This record gives sequence, C-alpha cells and structure tokens, in this order.
Amino acid sequence: MRKWLLAAVAAIGLLAQGKARAADPVTIQLKWVAQAQFAGYFVAQAKGFYKEAGLDVTIKPGGPDIAPEQVIAGGGADVIVDWMPAALAAREKGVPLVNIAQVFERSGLELTCRKDSGIRTPADFKGKTLGVWFAGNEYPFLAWMAKLGYKTTGGANGVTVLKQGFNVDPLLQKQAACISTMTYNEYWQLIEAGMKPAQLVVFKYEDEGVATLEDGLYTVESKLKDPAMVARLARFVKASLRGWQYAIDHQDEAVKITLEADTTGAQTAVHQKHQMNEVAKLVTAGNNGHGMGYLDPAAYERTVKVLMGGASEPVITKTPEGAWTHVVWEKMGGK
Repeated sequence: MRKWLLAAVAAIGLLAQGKARAADPVTIQLKWVAQAQFAGYFVAQAKGFYKEAGLDVTIKPGGPDIAPEQVIAGGGADVIVDWMPAALAAREKGVPLVNIAQVFERSGLELTCRKDSGIRTPADFKGKTLGVWFAGNEYPFLAWMAKLGYKTTGGANGVTVLKQGFNVDPLLQKQAACISTMTYNEYWQLIEAGMKPAQLVVFKYEDEGVATLEDGLYTVESKLKDPAMVARLARFVKASLRGWQYAIDHQDEAVKITLEADTTGAQTAVHQKHQMNEVAKLVTAGNNGHGMGYLDPAAYERTVKVLMGGASEPVITKTPEGAWTHVVWEKMGGK
C-alpha cells in the first residue's frame, strides 16, 4: 500500500511538472518604456490571464535605442507593438511584418504649439520650427507636411524640422514653435510642467485627416505558416485584450500594476493616471461594431493612403500586400 501511495504521489508530481512545462512561451517587444500605454499587457501578466491561457509571456520594454521591427527581425520577439507607418515602412524594406490585431482604434498623435508663437492654423506653420520624433514616428508628420505642400528643409515657405528628443523641453524652452505630443503622454507633461491649456494650440492628426493607425500587434509571416503558432498567438491576443478590458474598467489598479512594472522608477502615479484615462479612449472607440482588437480594413486603407499620398519621398512607394490578417482574430473566436 505504501509503495502504491508513493508511486501515486510521484505520478502526480510528474503530471504537475508536465503541466508547468506545457506553458507556451511568447515574447512581446513593446514600442516604448513601461507605462500605461501598454497597461493591458502588464495587467494580463499580473492578473494571471496569460497563465490561464497556458502561456509563459515575457514582456520586453522598449526605449529610444530599441526598434521593435529590428528586434523581431532578429528573432528577439514573437510579437511587437508598433505603429502601422513604421511597420509598413519596415515591410517595404524587407521585414515581413503582419498586423494580427489592432489595439488602438484611434490615433493619439498631436502637434502641440505655443500660442505665443503666433500659430493658430496649419497655414501658420510656414517658416516655423517644428519638433518631430524619429525612429518611425516621423512618418505621419512627413505625410501631413506633404499634404500641406510644405518642404521640411526649412525656408520661408517650408518648415524646419527639429529632431525632437523624447521630452517636451523644446517647447518649454522655446526652441520650437510646436512639438510632437501624444494625447496620453507629452501633452500632460507640459501641463505638469506648469503650462496652461490656454497657452497651447493643439492639432490632432485625427482632425487634420492624416491620422494613421498606431499601437497594433505584429508578427512575421513565417510564424503565421505554423498552425500551432497561430493558435498560440490567438491565445495571446485574447488574453491581452482581456487585460486591456480589465485595465479600462479598473484604471487605478492598472496604474498600480504599470508602476510596479516600471523598473526605472521614472513614472509617477499622477502622470500614469492621466495616461491610462486617455489611452482608454483610443482603445475603445467603437470599431464599427466589432470587438476590441479588430483591424478595420477601411482604417488600414486610410493609413496606406496617407503614407503614399503627396510626398516627393512617400513613406511607402507601393500598395502593401499581405500586411495584415484576420486569421489570428478568427482563431480566437472574434467576429
């Protein structure tokens, strides 16, 4: 009897070890540092949603020297969070990125200007210095300037582009008339630095007709040829969206989880609460009746049109083929 019990205990132990080993690894590379922009993934990790889905997920924060497209091209991630302009530009250059889910349904990109610079409308950009992020974030800006007919090489009839660091100093120090901001991040940095909304003029890319899709989930074509990997990615996306819904419904808790994920200690609760509130508006915009995470083909086409239109050196030179798929969405039961 004792031998039988010992054998049973050993068998149970081996079974438990097998279940532990059954968790499938997934690595996601974020576009930027740990902040509420990515709250859904941190929440899914902290609340055990990934574990429940049989996944062992590694979340890799980004930074100014990290290009998600290069990380996944080098095999350092299974999925990346990226803006569609950067993803399509990388695809045209040979990185076979494919959008498998679109988390942000609306754009949060803005150009925020000092009112005392004299800027009231886009016509007032002429001759001014405008701060712009690079590392892929410049593409919507360049498309907008092309639509307006402004050269970005300076001069009275063009604009001077200041390669903006990832801060708001150029506007605070009057080094630029306008800088790039996000509704959920740099705009609030300006307010937290003491500027008043009345001192600012904000141009939202959505309102100017040049909005492009931002935070989406991308993988590479080779992974989508493996049915087992497609199933794994479907579990990952479904658990991530569950995390996003929880973050939106429990914003204070999501902020706390995000702050715990920030190993740098650079984030503050006040700023992250602003960020979480604004990010929620971008994730839950309606999506034409489809659920969260669905890539609307019409929104994709609008992004492509913006990127190809008007510029002497367009962001992409030909209509992409195979740059998005609903196969993962359908596998996870989305409609």
